[in-house]
Amino acid sequence: MSLASFKNRVRLWTLASVLLPALCSMAAHASGGAWSKQQTGTLAWLHAVYFLDGERGWAVGGSGALISTRDGGKTWTVMRRPTDDALRDIYFANEREGWLVCERSIYLLKEKDEPRTYLLKTVDGGVTWRRVNVTVKDVDARLVRALFTTEGRAWAFGEAGALYTTRDGGGTWFRQRVPTQHLLLGGDFLNSAEGWLVGAGGVVLQTSDGGETWRAGAGLSLKGVRFTAVSFVDRWRGWAVGAAGRVFATTDGGRSWIAQVSNVLADLSDVKFLDAREGWAVGAEGTVIHTTDGGQHWRVEPSGTEHPLERLFFVNRERGWAVGFGGTVISYAPTNNARPLAPRLKGRG
Repeated sequence: MSLASFKNRVRLWTLASVLLPALCSMAAHASGGAWSKQQTGTLAWLHAVYFLDGERGWAVGGSGALISTRDGGKTWTVMRRPTDDALRDIYFANEREGWLVCERSIYLLKEKDEPRTYLLKTVDGGVTWRRVNVTVKDVDARLVRALFTTEGRAWAFGEAGALYTTRDGGGTWFRQRVPTQHLLLGGDFLNSAEGWLVGAGGVVLQTSDGGETWRAGAGLSLKGVRFTAVSFVDRWRGWAVGAAGRVFATTDGGRSWIAQVSNVLADLSDVKFLDAREGWAVGAEGTVIHTTDGGQHWRVEPSGTEHPLERLFFVNRERGWAVGFGGTVISYAPTNNARPLAPRLKGRG
């Protein structure tokens, strides 16, 4: 073989090694699905969404806005408002038992010992709701999110490192000590023992004993980063997103993080990874980004809206929803040539 022939073969192999992953990624994308806007019947700013399966779901927002669907969002029903306060988060264990995180405006507080944040619980699918006080004596504590596991554990968290947990399915709550006073905005639990919390100041907290002890992630010196959400696929691999299109990945359980190129500058508000390769993130200006190679490459996807998107939820690889400003709900569904629905991702929101 001549030297020229050898060099040509090397060039061809190099070109193939570059193009093949890209072509595979394009093929995976082409056989997937698309996002479309759904009619909700409300103009409220929707802060959270939760689905039990591909059909039954709820979304909540400002001034007690609560909507539900039984057909995957083809039609949404505006339900009776359980409160006039803002609804920050929602979770349903099954079709009847659910929880809401409620925040009362500081301008509406009537008494100095009235809690700013509380939970509402239903056991009849949202027909009636019962108030549950979580913060007890910490009346000024502001909670923004709640995470529940199938083992009866739950955590509610928010400003100034406030973190409350329950071991009995929400009957009693107590505050936990964490090594931060920063605002906590997002979290993810693999099970009742292993979980992560992220927030302002680039804070990343991790527990492997159900929140009995929390440690701060090492190696992340980006104090100017404001993390809004985090998603883990196992105890080692996870991703966190935040302001200005920031995306970071970890392969050591959160001890160290590596920046990824998201190709957007919009603030990102939520992220969900379906496995170690495929993930989604949403944010301001109707931004939706997608990766099929663990975040090595992120693509901007058409969302059908320019409204800010605040929360993202997938029940499986082919069915997902994102909610945001102006009563916006967008739904991800397979195209005609996509494969059948996969089983629900257990324990993942």
